[in-house]
Amino acid sequence: MKTDQAAPAGPDVLLSRLRETAPLVQCITNYVAMNLAANVLLAAGASPAMVHTEEEAGEFAGIAQALTVNIGTVSPPWVAGMMAAVRGATAAGRPWVLDPVAHFATGFRRVVVADLLAQHPAVIRGNASEILALGGGESAGQGVDSGDPVERAEAAAMDLARTQGAVVAVTGPVDFVTDGSRSARIAGGSALMPKVTAMGCSLTGLIGGFVGAAPDAPLDATVAALAAFAAAGSAAGEAAEGPGSFTPRFLDALHRLDAATLDRRAEVTAA
Repeated sequence: MKTDQAAPAGPDVLLSRLRETAPLVQCITNYVAMNLAANVLLAAGASPAMVHTEEEAGEFAGIAQALTVNIGTVSPPWVAGMMAAVRGATAAGRPWVLDPVAHFATGFRRVVVADLLAQHPAVIRGNASEILALGGGESAGQGVDSGDPVERAEAAAMDLARTQGAVVAVTGPVDFVTDGSRSARIAGGSALMPKVTAMGCSLTGLIGGFVGAAPDAPLDATVAALAAFAAAGSAAGEAAEGPGSFTPRFLDALHRLDAATLDRRAEVTAA
């Protein structure tokens, strides 16, 4: 998937576009994340579909506006579904997003991610440890948790973006996004977000929604998704008492988020 950009569009414009088009997003994600990821996409204004079996994943990918692939609870049957979906999306010219969860943890995961990378995702989203390891560097990650700061992964992200011809997003307290030429940082969010399981996986789904709404501008779409996620997180964190009350407040904040509010709250800077 090429990353040639049209004229840059701001997060507010792309949020409006997502709400107007309600893109259908095929999400192949892990058992832990399915419910929250679907609700995040619905709250944002997109339409989620959790379709992962080999028998239908490829066909469905030709219907959806975007595909997201998350390897959190990977197994051989799911890998077959992932590959079928990726082939279907590619044949239909649909963008797809890769979330290489803990890809460095086992040999099986390393092989799966190498095979998926060979199919050229439009966007790769991971934490700093995952992106460092994808770039061939050493990381301090433990399982799904990042042990590295975002800043340490920025050079690896730029190299990976150039090598893959993709947008690469390194997410953390301040996100870093690059296509190897243009880069941006996105601040905001809440310290409670890492305390809620599947938030990062849900963010991958939201990136799919924005990329599905703006397939010709994957960098701007990824920045917009991160900005919207962070803005909703900031708003939810202001009133939440802990992770239990944060989640419904986050969904409500994302649902209420409009273009004017996002334009005001987005913390995006060129890098």
